[in-house]
Formats: sequence, structure tokens, C-alpha cells
Amino acid sequence: MSNVSATLPRATRRPPWAGVWRVLAYLLLLLVALSMAIPFLWMVSTSLKTNEAVFAVPPAMLPSPVQWDNYAEVFRVVPFALFGFNSLKISSLATLGTLISCSMAAFAFARLRFPGRGVLFAILLSVLMIPSQVTLIPVYYVMAQLGWINTHYPLIVPSWFGNAFGIFLLRQFFLTLPQELMDAAKIDGCTPYGVYARIWLPLAKPALATLAILTFINSWNDFLSPLIYLNDQSMMTIPVGLSSFQGLHNADWGPLMAAAFMGCLPMVVLFVAGQRYFVQGIVLSGLKG
Repeated sequence: MSNVSATLPRATRRPPWAGVWRVLAYLLLLLVALSMAIPFLWMVSTSLKTNEAVFAVPPAMLPSPVQWDNYAEVFRVVPFALFGFNSLKISSLATLGTLISCSMAAFAFARLRFPGRGVLFAILLSVLMIPSQVTLIPVYYVMAQLGWINTHYPLIVPSWFGNAFGIFLLRQFFLTLPQELMDAAKIDGCTPYGVYARIWLPLAKPALATLAILTFINSWNDFLSPLIYLNDQSMMTIPVGLSSFQGLHNADWGPLMAAAFMGCLPMVVLFVAGQRYFVQGIVLSGLKG
């Protein structure tokens, strides 16, 4: 065996330190994963503790006794199921609107030829540099003039007009698709809308899934917009509803963490279910600039 290894070309031999570097890389990734998982695990642990046990010294990761009543307390204090329905409704409609509007605009910027396309796309990209706080007051004024305050319309309708990040992400993916597909479809008599609906959208599933996950998570976790536009408790979403567990001088940490954990579950399930498409969409969208 030693004679065979000795006759192997130098290029095929693994350096002796390759295994050490691999082990160190895995240890580093494990430490990073633990640093991200510990806050989530601590939230789950706190959701099963009493307020006294939360501030016990030294702190304990495992609750004793286990306070399962915190989860029932969430539904007694606030209409948590209604908050969840409102969040699901807003996030789903906002995601659907973003996918439709951004994919149409991205297809136009990627494959259609029209005057001023480059200038318009540059203006679109400049929007990414404008913080949302800058447009907060003007947008609120527009929504007030439309009579949409204390409704879900301000949280849903703007998504149906696209956003700069979504258009940029899908455009980058569309540019990776061969132009020959569109040329062949045109020869067969397919209109640009037919190319978009029948060819480009089916091929763009990874990028669409990526945008859908990002949009849904951002809409679900949005706190500022519902806080500004919604007044009635029956219209509120989960992030705003969590503030009901916090008073001026204290907070019900057990029920608060229980509500936060239940609010995170849809995000975890969504990301795990779409992880393959999410990673694939991110990678493919960055192939071509």
C-alpha cells in the first residue's frame, strides 16, 4: 500500500494538514451555529418559566418547574389567534403582490427593449439607498388622504406596485436564462406576455421562492408600519400584539416569550420548507451582474 501511495502524482496527494483545517472549519461553523441558536433556545426556556425563575441567579436553561400555563395565558390576555390571522392575511397578500409586480417589472428590464430602460433601472436602484424612515411621513399623508388609516390596505396595497430589491433580484435571475428561449418562443408566435407567463415564470421558481420567503418574513416581522397605521386591537398583528404583555414598569416575561415563540414558528417552518429553493435562488441570482 505504501508503494502504491508513493507512486501517486504529487497533485493527487492530500497535504497532511488538510484534515486539521477541515476539523477547524467545522468547529468554527458549530460555534457560529450555537451562537445563533442559544438566543432562540433561551426564548423557549423562558416561555416555560415563572417571572421569578426568569431572573434567578445563577440562570438555568432548563425550567423547573415547567410553566405550561404561560401558553394558555397568551390567549387569555390578548386575542392571539386574531393577531395571527391578521399577520397571515397581510403577509400572504403582500407576498403575492410582490411576486406578481416585481416579476413583471424584472422581465421588462431584463428582456424587453424600450427607450430609457437603463436610466429607469438606475433610478430604481437609487431607491435602495433611501431609508424607509425618510418616506414615512409623506406615505402616511397619502394613506390618510385615501382614508386607509386603521385598515390593512397600507400594509398590502404598496406591495402590489413592486419594490426595488425584488425587481433587482428577479432581473439578475432572468439575465441568466438563455436569450435563445425567448427567440424560439417569438418564432413560434408567442407574445412577450406569453414568454413571461409560460417560460420565464416556471424557470424562475428558485428566485421567486427566495423573494417570497424574504417578503413574507419581512411582512410578518414588521412592527413599525402596523404600529403607525392600525389603532384598533382587532386589526393588529403579532409583533404589535406582543407589546400587550409589557407594562410601564414590568412585563410578563413567560407569556411574552411564549407568544414570541409561537409567532416565530411559521417563519421557521417556512424557511425549512423552502430552504433548498432559497439557497438556489440566492446563488443563481448572483451569477450574472
